[in-house]
Amino acid sequence: MKKNASFIMLDSALAKSLYDALKALHPESKNFDELLQGLEDLMEGEVATLMLGMAGQGEHLVNVVDDGIYAGALEIHPKSRKVLLQGNEVNLTPKEFDILHFLAKNKGEVFTKEQIFQAVWAEDYLMADSNIMAFIRKLRKKIEPNPDAPEYILTIWGIGYKFTDRI
Repeated sequence: MKKNASFIMLDSALAKSLYDALKALHPESKNFDELLQGLEDLMEGEVATLMLGMAGQGEHLVNVVDDGIYAGALEIHPKSRKVLLQGNEVNLTPKEFDILHFLAKNKGEVFTKEQIFQAVWAEDYLMADSNIMAFIRKLRKKIEPNPDAPEYILTIWGIGYKFTDRI
């Protein structure tokens, strides 16, 4: 059974965070300016309550939660296990996807080949430095604009790999 209404209290910190996040995202919506104005009015004390309603029935929003990881022209969608590069789907093997997802969700963090192996392979697997290196090389050929000068999966010499934190 659907609820007809839900009342949620916002403190000033939450209202300000919501306002700042909306301004930064600037979603494509005809109601965007009205929502920002409502939040401003709420924070300035001009109104005590802000009521929100869904235009239409809202059923189309059931699966809209975006689980994507975005870095420049690269999109990684874990739930659907899809990778897009400049809007085009990139075909990855399951392990290639798992490695890419692991590195991207921990962007900026450096991992040794052994740490990548342990994070991605649940079953016993012949661990050799060359195995991880081969997967990284194949991944780079599929997602990097120039695999010889990677932008996404960076080599940290003498340690391992990281997903860029600069894009």
